[in-house]
Amino acid sequence: MRIMVVGGGGREHAIIKYLSKSPKADKIYALPGNGGIAELAECVNIKAEDLDGIVKFAVNNKIDFAVVAPDDPLVMGAVDKLEAAGIKCFGPRANAAIIEGSKIFAKNLMRKYKIPTANFEVFSDLDKAIEYVNNHALPLVIKADGLAKGKGVVVAETLQEAEDALISCMRDKKFGSSGEKVLIEECLTGPEVSVLAFTDGHTLVPMVSSMDHTRAYDNNQGANTGGMGVIAPNPHYDFNMAARCEREIFMPTINAMNKEGRKFKGCLYFGLMLTPQGPKVIEYNCRFGDPETQAVLPLLSDECDLLEIMLAVSEERLSSVRVLFKWDCASCCVVMASREYPDSCKTGFEINIDAAKIHELNNVNIFHAGTKLNQDGKLLTSGGRVLAVTAVAKSKSISQEGVGDALAQARSDAYNAIKYISFDGARYRSDIGLH
Repeated sequence: MRIMVVGGGGREHAIIKYLSKSPKADKIYALPGNGGIAELAECVNIKAEDLDGIVKFAVNNKIDFAVVAPDDPLVMGAVDKLEAAGIKCFGPRANAAIIEGSKIFAKNLMRKYKIPTANFEVFSDLDKAIEYVNNHALPLVIKADGLAKGKGVVVAETLQEAEDALISCMRDKKFGSSGEKVLIEECLTGPEVSVLAFTDGHTLVPMVSSMDHTRAYDNNQGANTGGMGVIAPNPHYDFNMAARCEREIFMPTINAMNKEGRKFKGCLYFGLMLTPQGPKVIEYNCRFGDPETQAVLPLLSDECDLLEIMLAVSEERLSSVRVLFKWDCASCCVVMASREYPDSCKTGFEINIDAAKIHELNNVNIFHAGTKLNQDGKLLTSGGRVLAVTAVAKSKSISQEGVGDALAQARSDAYNAIKYISFDGARYRSDIGLH
């Protein structure tokens, strides 16, 4: 099969790595791809948001199957356009991708179908939003309605922080039209859990749970980012909690979308908070998370074929394929970022990787996010998040406490691997998996 993957980050590198293992994968293209993806696929300089360019390329190159990975093209309708051109796809159509494209839509869906989530109010008027925060207990969570690259959320501990966030979003247009409307939510407390799930709109298969570390610096300090590291499985998410979430959140969400005429096919991401009152939804994403994917896909069983799973989702026969994970293993993914991230970053610095030394470590993958190859074939930085270094370790003894020994080993291996990678301005959190 001739496969096209839309996107060019660490998530797409992970997806392509496991798609390439399928015996059905004859040729893979990445649009636009990156310096690491170039080892596995042919990179084509077409941006993920160039829907017409993507469709034209798919038709001209007789693509059999397309995987649309990032949020922007999904919300813009890339799957709709590709399917209209006769290209089979993995990913939701625009009318289902709205579950991420509009946080207000998602919250109203949860309210309508009684899916547990934080109490909220919606505002399109800055003065009324400021009046609201002045009359409610802090902390409060302020969210831009639309897509904001994972940076449109502020947990306001003080009134000044709340007002600054509202002004930045609604008046100063920090996130463009995404911030014309905002949600103001109660601040939930408890462990956070990320669960990615394959679904064809009928069957839902959750993947291994994970814990994202979104703050920029150690000890959960600094600005929210797209994610600085992930561990999987999440130590707070046991079998009983998983069953409860499937019963109270996962399947009710799929059923709600179907009742609204918005069948969701692809990867649905559940961002959860395990509150004292039970699990509640923080957010939905309409695609694989980044960097959660880099921690979760390496735990897919070697017996499974990711391409077969994605085809089954597209063809609405997910119940007919086996989806297995390495439940006796744990993974740790540490993001190496540019110095200024999540702010605008200087790029173009050479990346040095001692592949031989890293190869000596067991089960370590380096997924490229913000990298590119120059004309001389040298690997350079090209973005804020540069690399995702992921290690997988097997538990020596599975207990009721989970696979803690495997997580400790995975952490050690990931941080050992980082010692053999360098670029100017490189920084990373040293506490992934400790909070």
